[in-house]
Amino acid sequence: MTPKKKKIVGATATAHLTTVMRTNNRKRTATIVRDTAETRISLELAIEGQGRYKISTGIRFFDHMLELFTRHGAFDLSLACKGDLDVDQHHTVEDVGIALGEAFNKALGDKRGILRAGYFVVPMDETLAIAAVDLSGRTAFAVDAKVRTRLVGDLQTELVTDFFEGFARGARANVHAKTMYGRSNHHKIEAIFKAFARALRVACSRDKQLGRMLPSTKGLL
Repeated sequence: MTPKKKKIVGATATAHLTTVMRTNNRKRTATIVRDTAETRISLELAIEGQGRYKISTGIRFFDHMLELFTRHGAFDLSLACKGDLDVDQHHTVEDVGIALGEAFNKALGDKRGILRAGYFVVPMDETLAIAAVDLSGRTAFAVDAKVRTRLVGDLQTELVTDFFEGFARGARANVHAKTMYGRSNHHKIEAIFKAFARALRVACSRDKQLGRMLPSTKGLL
């Protein structure tokens, strides 16, 4: 009489767990090329990065904000933008925001297993800023930098809002950022970008408890 084969439940479970872990360890990356009559942008993003960057937009203070965004978010970012700066900075700043948002949306894929939302408070000397992000699939933004000067460095400060609006549109996300108080206009903008980077880092993070579950009751993000 042939002995019955035992069903090895543990081995099946282990194999399934290994598959899930391999999927969750996949690096999330995206390449975006945005070519319009106003800007030409090429961008490469890795969410699981080491804060490495190579950035050139033609606006040095804006470059600096994107550099520290990359470092504080622990992303890797290569970004080159040739914009019509002879007209104005608006197209460059807004389109970079859109392209960067699109890169995150593409890299995150179906968004299964991510935390989805994140917030962070950043003190920078005398300044305090807060940012909150929800990768909800819906576009909304609210920004209050409390900057009253026209320029900080070579950046037109009113365009800080345009950048975050562009990102929210590209990423299909809710983006809220606010300077609570501060004296230095440089610090106000920088603190917002740092808070935004760290809030986004949390929102993109994988949630081990969720596994591959979608962080929504609607079944779609």
